[in-house]
Amino acid sequence: MEPIVTTTSGAIRGHTEAGVTRFLGVPFAAAPVGPKRFQLPEAAPAWEGVRDATAMGATCAQTPYPAPIHALIGSDGIPGDEYLNANVWTPDPAASGLPVLVWIHGGAFVRGSNARAIYDGTAFARDGVVMVGINYRLGVSGFAEIEGAPSNRGLHDQIFALRWVRENIAAFGGDPGNVTIFGESAGAMSVAALIAAPQTAGLFHRAIMQSGNGAVAADAEDARKVSAALAAELGISPTAQDFGKLGPDELRTAQNAVALAVMTDPDPQRWGSSVIQLGGGIMSLFPVIDNDIVEGPPTEVLRAHPDRAVPLIAGTTADEFRFFTVPAGLAAAITADTLPFVLTRYGIDSTVAQIYSTERPDATPAEIFNAVLTDLTFRSGTYDFAAACATTAPAHVYEFAWPTSLPGLGACHVLEVPFVFDTIDDAHSLTGPTPPQALADEIHAAWVAFATNGTTGWAPFTTEERNVRIFDHPESATVTDPRATELAALRAAIASV
Repeated sequence: MEPIVTTTSGAIRGHTEAGVTRFLGVPFAAAPVGPKRFQLPEAAPAWEGVRDATAMGATCAQTPYPAPIHALIGSDGIPGDEYLNANVWTPDPAASGLPVLVWIHGGAFVRGSNARAIYDGTAFARDGVVMVGINYRLGVSGFAEIEGAPSNRGLHDQIFALRWVRENIAAFGGDPGNVTIFGESAGAMSVAALIAAPQTAGLFHRAIMQSGNGAVAADAEDARKVSAALAAELGISPTAQDFGKLGPDELRTAQNAVALAVMTDPDPQRWGSSVIQLGGGIMSLFPVIDNDIVEGPPTEVLRAHPDRAVPLIAGTTADEFRFFTVPAGLAAAITADTLPFVLTRYGIDSTVAQIYSTERPDATPAEIFNAVLTDLTFRSGTYDFAAACATTAPAHVYEFAWPTSLPGLGACHVLEVPFVFDTIDDAHSLTGPTPPQALADEIHAAWVAFATNGTTGWAPFTTEERNVRIFDHPESATVTDPRATELAALRAAIASV
């Protein structure tokens, strides 16, 4: 069956299979190429007739992940200019009033797309939710701070997509008054920025942050240091005019070179303290404080404007940082002798390792390092954002604790995503061959319930009761402040440097 719906740009033809209808690669904005690469998004041009929407659309130009990460999650790369597109899965385009989930993918603001198999929205549509997956500009095109170009172009794309959802989702059976945004990693950091942004009021009504951080907003001066390094790599001036003359291949090459330089030499004097603190040595491009859509770090903005809070789910995996160090072999180089030096490079007093070792008596030095960096880059910022939200809106916090069967990775970054989407059959390179379906059923159902009516099934997170749902197999549980001692030690260790 090939149903047809009409959007603000024209009619599109989808495909129905097993009770779920898919509309794929639907442009929500004009192609950001040529002079438009460094401009604000514009409406997609209207088309005549009925446009086919049965195959994934283009993805933002990017380089593949390094081989060890690519082996776990693959890479993205569908050529084409119309990569500001959306995928929509719906139980019934003729329905009305269905809850809506809008997915914002991760990838460190330089990689990723809505076209991944583990982001397939079939299970959400099967369970009565209209799911939308969006793309946005990445890397230099989306987030480099460039003279003559608006800041945060990738975030502007996301806001533009949410406006498209508001105007069009009823045509797919969805309720524009019941929209939940959710994202993972850079997508979750985007969610925090969107909650705090003054321009997003009414565009969504709930939010889910998976493995994000509410502190991610780089100082503009620091961001310009990264852009200056990009320009120097390319032999140009750091202006929109000069960057705009280059194609995606040249931009990607320079972007990779600078990212490697930040990773191998995380010097705050060279790159700016906010870039090093926010990126943990693995990221170099971020949303930038522009006093427009990003007025400051989202947690601080939310504290100053508590009326912007929306009902929230926020959480992390138990062992986030292992994803970045174990496959690449970096963890193997961390010993009892090197651990203090490595922690100091990240601005952390090495005495924190003693507290973590006491809490984890069987952990190796590499496992201690990964636990500290997990808390620094993900968990502490997630808890702080949830606490800021909880002053005016219900907040619920989780930890995904089930470990993959792959050696050394534990409950690493990205691992919860196929469970949330109930796509574990497409994720064995990350989960191992026998991921527990019961756990996917549980966490997926929680996301569906939250999108439908705001319920979660576990106690809220407040400043008085820091309840955390531990998703695990064979049994999940809700506990109170499970990382209190370690987080307190980490905060003290950062303050003492």
